[in-house]
Amino acid sequence: MFVKIYQYHIRPENEPELLDIQKKAAKIYRNYMDVQTSILKSKEEKSKWTEISYFKSEEDYHNMIPLINKNPEIQELFKRFESLLISGMKEEDYERIGENLASQ
Repeated sequence: MFVKIYQYHIRPENEPELLDIQKKAAKIYRNYMDVQTSILKSKEEKSKWTEISYFKSEEDYHNMIPLINKNPEIQELFKRFESLLISGMKEEDYERIGENLASQ
């Protein structure tokens, strides 16, 4: 399983708009591919957010992202998202190894 992790900072007053953008973007993404995303807000740093998205495979991700990025609605949502950022966004790629190890 291919995993993308994004970390960024937004002002706390922009939280409702961020969640609206994420909800709309997730719906578009699911029209193209199987993806599950968790959004985390730091308890220590109120402006810090982390997104963890799980994709079926890295190949699936790379094949579909160009199509998604051409979607005019996604382009508009990304512009709105960028306007909320306090600073740049950190992006990392991971491979999921093992599932639910605590239950084993």
